Amino acid sequence: MFLLGCQPSQTESQLQDIDDDGFTPASTHTIDANNAVLAELPFANKQDFEDANRGFIARLPELIVVDEQGHKIWDRTSYDFVEGDAPNSVNPSLWRQATLNNIDGLFEVTTGVYQLRGFDLANMTVIAGKTGWIIVDPLTTAETAKVAFEFINQQLGKRPIAAIIFTHSHIDHFGGALGLLESSTLKNDALEGIDIIAPAGFMHEATSENVMAGTAMSRRAMYMYGKQLPRSARGHIDSGLGKEPAFGQFGILSPTTVIAQDSAQLIDGVPFEFQIVSGSEAPAEFTFYLPEQQAYCGAELVSKNMHNLYTLRGAKVRDALTWSSAIDSALTAQRDTKVYFGSHHWPIWGQDAINRFLETQRDTYKYIHDQSVRMLNAGLTPAEIAEAIEMPPALSNTFSSRGYYGTAKHNAKAVYQAYLGWYDANPVNLDPLPAVASAAKYVKLIGGADKVIQQTKLAIDAGEYRWAAELINHLVIADDGNDRAKALLATAYDQLGYQAESAPWRDVYLSAAYELRHGSPDKGIDLASMKQILLRSPVENFLQSMASRVIGPEAFGDDFELNINFTDLDRNYVLTLKNAVLHHKLAPKSASANATLNISHELFIDLIIGSAGVSDLLFSDDLEIEGSKIDLASFFSKLDKPKGVFNIVTP
Repeated sequence: MFLLGCQPSQTESQLQDIDDDGFTPASTHTIDANNAVLAELPFANKQDFEDANRGFIARLPELIVVDEQGHKIWDRTSYDFVEGDAPNSVNPSLWRQATLNNIDGLFEVTTGVYQLRGFDLANMTVIAGKTGWIIVDPLTTAETAKVAFEFINQQLGKRPIAAIIFTHSHIDHFGGALGLLESSTLKNDALEGIDIIAPAGFMHEATSENVMAGTAMSRRAMYMYGKQLPRSARGHIDSGLGKEPAFGQFGILSPTTVIAQDSAQLIDGVPFEFQIVSGSEAPAEFTFYLPEQQAYCGAELVSKNMHNLYTLRGAKVRDALTWSSAIDSALTAQRDTKVYFGSHHWPIWGQDAINRFLETQRDTYKYIHDQSVRMLNAGLTPAEIAEAIEMPPALSNTFSSRGYYGTAKHNAKAVYQAYLGWYDANPVNLDPLPAVASAAKYVKLIGGADKVIQQTKLAIDAGEYRWAAELINHLVIADDGNDRAKALLATAYDQLGYQAESAPWRDVYLSAAYELRHGSPDKGIDLASMKQILLRSPVENFLQSMASRVIGPEAFGDDFELNINFTDLDRNYVLTLKNAVLHHKLAPKSASANATLNISHELFIDLIIGSAGVSDLLFSDDLEIEGSKIDLASFFSKLDKPKGVFNIVTP
């Protein structure tokens, strides 16, 4: 085996019982920890299961969606193993959430309001208008949205689309919009009569997040959503918010109606009352109330789990106070609500139950904020606050406030970051050694690789998986060719994943274990799938993104001036590269430029996403170049070309 020592240990026994993907079984320590959860929470309460099944109309028994190339991008049937009692390798609280998220199909929320659940990570809501369907949040991809909308028309009768509502600026709530238009035999140039409604700032927020840091976010999202993991009891089982996001073709539509403040609107004969909650869960977001149906759509302001103030895929931290205040405003305004429904999970019926839900959601975020601020003012560091924070029993014993997606530990750190940033005031963290250098010194200090492995085995056998991972990680970073070290780190991550109540935590741990055993993926998420969104993003976003790709040292001493003239937009941008810094401005062509690139906007996007190579373009007839082709090629050679598959668990 991989390990040292004469007597077989629990660790060695686990390594003798691995599944096809290398995952070890749950240890006795993990089984004990998961059994303790069963005694901690009110599992006998079945109200969520009653609500999740209420109003059921029909389901697709074989809900599998493929793209135009025949690649499977959504397979609801792959989760059929999630039934019955939790296996030893899954936290029973997370298993409960995964079981609820398995309840899929078309449901009636109330008269004239329907939801499709289980067709993607999020829900699609359909409201019967006077002349057609009002679609709320058309899923993540065109492929899943198309299948969902066809199922609606099949079950409820075919109607045209009267309006599309984007409740907020996250891609799982707008990315499938173009699939709706295909399903209703409409084309992009024939949108007359369809109102596109979104909160103020929607287009900026929806497009900018995917340009500047999109490569890193996509790679990290592969961990957060367990993209490479098998769908099994030792792999990915759920994402907390739903099963998983679909990865197909993403799109977007520009709003025709922008909601900038709390207001009442009549949409295809249906009265809506909008509440702006931007800056809470999303930078651009609204909820709405349907007074005729006495139904409240909470968008993603509230959901049936604790959400993220900081998301593991990476993003700006969210404001806990703004979030809590927005829920409080909703609680005050919607006292006569008879049914709640959201962009994720299942509805709630009854005013008292809805009010309790809103109160616990409101207090969850405010409690984490207030206690984190109290402790940071007492001098505690982010790690100390995360370890010390303890949720009140009234909140921690409520399933809808459990950390299936966000966690109290990470949200507490997000509050610290929002107020004080990354530095914890300890001078040792002002300028620490890089990980590889410090790891090598730790391994030497401990007594070498064999000693580190021996101590890690003891920690794993004692069930001290957090410490085991921290210890052996030094050896993996110092010597990523040490297979024994990687096997031990993967074993520790297996157990941490099996115990995690948070679906993203589980997926991150198990994705790390998977890559330690199998290596990093050959390619990341295909940027070509984002083309329709990128085409609708401001050109300035891409030019700034180009500036962030300049390889500084390779541009030392360079002095370039370029014109990029978008022939179809009738806009020219002057780019200057000096001091290894790239600037751009909208201006007429500069006569002193080294070169001018006359190019269409779409061809430029193809260049950015890699569908067309620079060398192919510069010497082809598909565009026009004025000036020096050599200088233009030299300029593009100074730009980094991130592949999106950088290592995470190894150096």
